Amino acid sequence: QVQLVESGGGSVQVGGFLKLSCTVSGYTYSTYRMGWFRQAPGKEREGVAGIGSDGRIRYAESVKGRFTISKDNSKNTLYLEMDSLKPEDTGMYFCAAVQGALGTLLVPSRYRDWGQGTQVTVSS
Repeated sequence: QVQLVESGGGSVQVGGFLKLSCTVSGYTYSTYRMGWFRQAPGKEREGVAGIGSDGRIRYAESVKGRFTISKDNSKNTLYLEMDSLKPEDTGMYFCAAVQGALGTLLVPSRYRDWGQGTQVTVSS
């Protein structure tokens, strides 16, 4: 059974830094896509950053240059480093995974397995 568990969320001030982690278990596929998504109250879930087993990495325009996605295969953990945080980065952050390296990285509907989310709040 696939399980994704996020951690690392919290409350920070504008310009602050947070590092999110997503520990993955039960995922044995050699080819995959994994991503970070966020959802603010009253808004649709949106893709923030994605990484594929083929080495592709994509970022939403709004986070380019500020967020970094990475994966430590030895620890089965996906990370999202978030720097220069803005109030508009506030939301529930989810990690997700799907089998197969082909396909889009930032569209939520293309992912099958999801974590429960971790809250990020950026205040001015």
